[in-house]
Amino acid sequence: MQVGQTEAASLAAARVREVTGATDDRIRLATEFYVAAGRGHRSCRSYGRAELAFLRWAIARGVLNPPTAATPGSPWWRAVNDRLLCDKIEAALLRETGAGRPSAHSVGLWGEFLRVPTPAAWYRAHNSSIVAGYLENVALAEAELAAERFMMNVALLRVLYTHALVARPRLALGSFGTVGRLAGDPRRGSVGFFLDLRRAFPERYPLTGLTVEDLVAAEGSLPRLLDFGVIAPRLTGLYSFAATWLGEPRVLELIDDGVPCYAFPTVWRDLWREAADGGPLTRATAYATGAGRPRPRPHRRAASPVRDHDG
Repeated sequence: MQVGQTEAASLAAARVREVTGATDDRIRLATEFYVAAGRGHRSCRSYGRAELAFLRWAIARGVLNPPTAATPGSPWWRAVNDRLLCDKIEAALLRETGAGRPSAHSVGLWGEFLRVPTPAAWYRAHNSSIVAGYLENVALAEAELAAERFMMNVALLRVLYTHALVARPRLALGSFGTVGRLAGDPRRGSVGFFLDLRRAFPERYPLTGLTVEDLVAAEGSLPRLLDFGVIAPRLTGLYSFAATWLGEPRVLELIDDGVPCYAFPTVWRDLWREAADGGPLTRATAYATGAGRPRPRPHRRAASPVRDHDG
């Protein structure tokens, strides 16, 4: 059967609509992509490791529950996952038939991954779909609680960082960059340290009653060092890298003066900086991994807790 551009995109969207009522079906659909891709390149199967682990975490939290569930999930998380699934399925359909053009840049990048699977190609395709999902669903994000929006920013910066580990290792880890290529490989278990948010945040949804400060205070010591000692000092460079590699200049709109700002108002900037200025160990980690010395910051009074829809 010949499938053109419009037909492939429509078929992909229809398949995703079929799984919106059951989280198990989302896992099945995501898994099938890598199983089918593995028939052409055996190594493709193992590339699903990081994505499927994150998907299971999202399902365990309840954010992907359908609207009709006893505890409905998040419209935003569902929409972003829908975009990722649609892009991959469309790319697979176009590759199977050899006809038609991708309906979006992100779909084309998945096609490139299917032709020549490499860690860098996987991150480029995956992150392009994720960023597209973020950009087209800002209104849904702004309807979420403040703590949830903080998690969205951390999830994004983590996956942009792991891309840099394999594509620009010196940017990500300085002189330890050679370790980064292995640690960030999506086929290896070590990538879980960077993308597994279970060690960092509560596994429930919604985060009613929690402030951003609560999340930061509850974050484990190692995840905190990763977020604020390793990643935070190099965020401007990371987002610039992502904008170039993904071919999406709007990535630069998701950071403001070194602070993530996706659905995250600038009035919250001090909260992020206070967390990033986490003490001697955090600053030493930044310096040891080549991020340089953090810039001096003026003394500030403690910020008021940001609750629910503040901002």
